[in-house]
Amino acid sequence: MSIGKSEVEYISRLAMIDVADDEVEQVSAKLSKVLDLFAQMEAVNTDGVEPMAHPHEVTQRLRTDEVTETDQHEKLQAVAPATAQDMYLVPQVIE
Repeated sequence: MSIGKSEVEYISRLAMIDVADDEVEQVSAKLSKVLDLFAQMEAVNTDGVEPMAHPHEVTQRLRTDEVTETDQHEKLQAVAPATAQDMYLVPQVIE
């Protein structure tokens, strides 16, 4: 598929990218190659291929969301300058 000068100008306007007049032909060739690649990819028979979330076979390495620490707020607030109702009190910094 070939892209002409007017299409490059239209795409560059949509993308808000300045393409100099002397670069239009080069950009046109590159965009045409991208479209050719898409056409090749569309021609591939993917019947029976399972969809993938990403191309790498990896497992999610996040741990389960479980509480593993004991409640120590009384111990931690004992060294705070000021607390009230299990909250830290701090001086007002914005009038």
